[in-house]
Amino acid sequence: MRVLTEVDQSERMRFVERQRPLAGANPTRDAQRFHQRLEGYEPTRLIDAPGIAAELGLSRLWVKDESSRFGLPAFKIMGASWAVFNAASQALLERTGQSTREWSSIAELAEHFAPLRPLTLTCATDGNHGRAVARMAALLGFSSRIIVPADMAKSRIDAIASEGAEIVIHDGSYDEAVARSASDAKPGELVISDTSWPGYEDVPGWVIAGYSTMLWEVDDELTHLSQPGPDLVAVQIGVGAFAAAVINHYRRPGVAPEPFILGVEPTHAACAIASIEACEIVEIPGPHDSIMSGLNCGVPSPLAWPIVSRGADAFIAIEDERTRVAMRLLSSEGIVAGECGAAGLGGLIAWRDAFGGNLADKCALIISTEGATDPGAYTRILAGGA
Repeated sequence: MRVLTEVDQSERMRFVERQRPLAGANPTRDAQRFHQRLEGYEPTRLIDAPGIAAELGLSRLWVKDESSRFGLPAFKIMGASWAVFNAASQALLERTGQSTREWSSIAELAEHFAPLRPLTLTCATDGNHGRAVARMAALLGFSSRIIVPADMAKSRIDAIASEGAEIVIHDGSYDEAVARSASDAKPGELVISDTSWPGYEDVPGWVIAGYSTMLWEVDDELTHLSQPGPDLVAVQIGVGAFAAAVINHYRRPGVAPEPFILGVEPTHAACAIASIEACEIVEIPGPHDSIMSGLNCGVPSPLAWPIVSRGADAFIAIEDERTRVAMRLLSSEGIVAGECGAAGLGGLIAWRDAFGGNLADKCALIISTEGATDPGAYTRILAGGA
């Protein structure tokens, strides 16, 4: 590893000497087949964004638009739904000795899981994951209890509550809320977390696998269009679950050429860069107060970190203004992207500023992971405010 450059006094980059991901990282389409059976499934848009490509000096920019998934304004339902299905199936087997039977609708699946009731799904969240877990709980006839940090935008809290969830406001950071979700869990509750801790890896592993559907959709659409895969992928990090899914997909056997993968995180929550520099997982102190709220994580997931640290090519930490600019650019292409959704493009903009023409002739992919999850902030930012 070597220090590459500083974009300004706060934005940092790191190149890493990439190693192959851990053995056995070979994602299947199992989660995609599950998602395809859910009511309302359809692939999200893969958008060619020529105006932004020209702005960045790229030959092409593909944007995977996750502003609407199963009626929710973010991608998180993909990981949450697959994790809930597998966790409930495992719990059913342990309680009754019965495997989950064939099903043709979510209502029928809910009936299969009836012996588990009363059951509460619980997790900590910065917004989108918690709402997705609450939605799955409601669909399957379960209850939900979602722990949120006190500084979460009210609109995001209200959205989770609208799914029927009990909201627990934690007076502390997201990482502290995660610890509370683990320590507070009681009999009759299933913790559905997208980050891991010692002894808790199955569920976050299913979350990572659930995200793979988005990447298979990208492959299928590019094949349909007779277009090659990307040369460069910018991916939001957070705890690392989503980044691990992207890396597993593009580092799987048979992918050639392998794209350059750039991990993006906020400067005040750059736990990936801190861990790369320390050569081990470290926790960075708060406050983690970026407007990219879903990326306000102080410590990587131990399950995701070996994949992310060994499979990414570089990491960049960006200031909030980068994502504001990216939100406006995406809007110019007709794409509604929230603060986290635009972070991948924000990272590419910072990368362009550091390297100038280094993006020339590159075909890039970003995933806009959310729509306007805080509508008031979205309106202000598009109008040029903060």
